[in-house]
Amino acid sequence: MDEKTADAFVNRDEPVPLLAFSGTTGSPSPDPESKRSRLRESISNSKLKEKLQDGASSRSETGFSLQDRLLTKLLQQVIPTENIEELLDLPPDKRSSKYIGRPGFSIPLMTNNFRRFNSRIGIVFVFQTRLIRLLTWRNPIHTLSLLAVCTFVCLDPYLLAVLPVAAALLFVMVPAYLVRHPAPPPTIVHSSYSINGPPLAPPRTIKPAAEMSKDFFRNMRDLQNSMDDFSTAHDGVLKIITPPTNFSNEALSSTIFLFLFVSTCTLFIASHLLPWRFISLFFCWSSIILGHPSVQQFVLNNRESHLRPHERKAQSWLDAWIARDIVLDGPPETREVEVYELQRRKGGRQGEWESWIFSPNPYDPLSPQRIAGERPKGTRFFEDVCAPKGWEWGDKKWILDLGSREWVEERMVQGVEVEVEGERWVTDLVSDDETGSTPKKGKKISPGWEEGDGQGPSGMWRRRRWIRMVRRKGVSSVNDKNG
Repeated sequence: MDEKTADAFVNRDEPVPLLAFSGTTGSPSPDPESKRSRLRESISNSKLKEKLQDGASSRSETGFSLQDRLLTKLLQQVIPTENIEELLDLPPDKRSSKYIGRPGFSIPLMTNNFRRFNSRIGIVFVFQTRLIRLLTWRNPIHTLSLLAVCTFVCLDPYLLAVLPVAAALLFVMVPAYLVRHPAPPPTIVHSSYSINGPPLAPPRTIKPAAEMSKDFFRNMRDLQNSMDDFSTAHDGVLKIITPPTNFSNEALSSTIFLFLFVSTCTLFIASHLLPWRFISLFFCWSSIILGHPSVQQFVLNNRESHLRPHERKAQSWLDAWIARDIVLDGPPETREVEVYELQRRKGGRQGEWESWIFSPNPYDPLSPQRIAGERPKGTRFFEDVCAPKGWEWGDKKWILDLGSREWVEERMVQGVEVEVEGERWVTDLVSDDETGSTPKKGKKISPGWEEGDGQGPSGMWRRRRWIRMVRRKGVSSVNDKNG
């Protein structure tokens, strides 16, 4: 194993430190059942096989080993040909290789790309390590220089345009020139560095770290630690942000929403009046000074005696303000639901009415169900009518809707006779083919509606409307009922 690769950017210092938060015990192991279901939902087997075939066809040009080709062929035989998306009636995946010109998923190609990526990622870890050294005051001169630069940029934001040009000049051009024109060795007495003359060394070319070298494994070590850092930071941020913002505590989330709304309106109007240069200077100096080990130790030592009382006082004030001004126990939302009691004649047009069904639709002569020849849908008994999902009954019993004319006009029901008094039945009128006056193929319904007392000739169906109030059910009551 080679010690290092020449002309390669590799972090040869200490490893990138791992982030840690109090109360975290590592990444939890995923549930195999949920992981399997997510995999089944996210990618279909036939498409995976198709992508493997695409990868196999492209690997012949890149020259993969025989072992990689055999592994791909084996995976193509193991993956079944059934398309789960067709079985589940899912829309086509636009990320498929049919729609984009990128290589499909391939394990050998993934392995090759990871090796290439790991050989070239060292420059990121070098920058990360040097930035950590800079912010943790390893070299106070460098950190004070950073503070000076930040001060100039904060006080004169137009200097931001100078930073990338100066960085290219100082960190790219000058080091490249010094490589070609190195300084004389210290053994030469009274020697002075001269910029004249021909170059004394070849130019430096950045090369990837050689595989199976120590630099290659250093990159793998830092990449491993960076993945753990990202996972830890992700979980830590979610642990802090999610509880107060997901409305699990509605009073606290409502307070945060109110503060954010007021802040947005205020900044939209008065943001040009704030001294942003001094604000940015304050945050820049505070963040860099807090990175000093002595300052961190001082803050930790005095947190319990100085910061904790102020934190408890602020928390108590916030809780009191929420309890006094945030009102969430208002009356629940209420709605009116309806059901139609349908009756049908027994034994023809002169027969007696019999109770048929309680339906959410009036089943009028021009309803789609009636025209299609379908039977009305519903329940046989009043007690079986349930409240909508997520709602509960607000009244103890159903109430007959006495405004039969209003709901008939509101729903534009035609071909019916309306009782404006009594039991408020809305009865079908006799059609022309039933009376025998106009023998035609189709059934012709009398247009509009008529007022009546229900004693004249009528059709086979009649209905009346019942109403009842419902109120929205809270999550706690749903959980209690399920529990």
